[in-house]
Amino acid sequence: MDSSDLGTLNRRFAIPGRLAFKGGPGGLTVAEIANDHAEATIALQGTHVMTYQPVGQQPVLWLSRHARFAPGKSIRGGVPVCWPWFGPHPLDPAKPAHGFARTVPWEVLETATGGDGSTTMRMGLIESEATRALWPFPCTVQARITVGPELRVELATRNLGAAPMALGEALHTYFRIGDVSDTAILGLEGCDYLDKADGFARKTQRGPVVIDGEVDRIYLNTGADCLIEDRGLNRRIRIAKHGSRSTVVWNPGIEKAEKMGDFGPQGQRGMVCVETANAAENAVSLPPGGEHRLLAVIAVEPLG
Repeated sequence: MDSSDLGTLNRRFAIPGRLAFKGGPGGLTVAEIANDHAEATIALQGTHVMTYQPVGQQPVLWLSRHARFAPGKSIRGGVPVCWPWFGPHPLDPAKPAHGFARTVPWEVLETATGGDGSTTMRMGLIESEATRALWPFPCTVQARITVGPELRVELATRNLGAAPMALGEALHTYFRIGDVSDTAILGLEGCDYLDKADGFARKTQRGPVVIDGEVDRIYLNTGADCLIEDRGLNRRIRIAKHGSRSTVVWNPGIEKAEKMGDFGPQGQRGMVCVETANAAENAVSLPPGGEHRLLAVIAVEPLG
């Protein structure tokens, strides 16, 4: 985006002293937010929250120091938006994994300051011939991101067609932690899950989730909050969710991370993904004229 476009964005949507649009890494346009509660950076490509840091605290999101920033490329870290399917396309594996929303331009529709001093951006996915070729279903999708004492990310999909629409989605959030070996995830005890690292075998979670190697699991039929107990950074991250029946937990483990190229040496030790999702058998069937909202609310609490 050239400077004239940045100028237009700032004239229409900047909030003096709180929100400004700037040229970001790799030529991406970003919104930089700083208010009394927190700071955040959001890329317009993919409506991708890259950073979120409450005032006086450590960063909450993990963004790889080796992330690749470029038009049309996904960013390793932050909150990628997986839409309108999760994982491989159910019928055509040649289509991009996790859909296309995270790698295409979105437009700013509205910015606002809340009564509590929080800052909100509302974004809409820009349709094109390329997106319609991948997803030929009449619909709209918008994101609402609120940066305040909590980080709120909401995805709203409306079916404009005459037939039901199958929808898979996830807010693929990467959380920054002190060390993955000193971390536990609570809230999924007793849940069935599909274990991608073991051929999608169906299993049941016993006790807290701990990361001791590659973990790639879709927890099914759960609307519960999750808590990341991070003893390394002496904090607890709470992920509350609405409109979600799946939670995905992912860490690639050292061998897979080394092959991926954008984690860096031992990069996987400082992150874990706990994703607010509707995946596998929890994919949403959206009726004609229907709307579905997926919301993640992320907050930091003291550990003990």
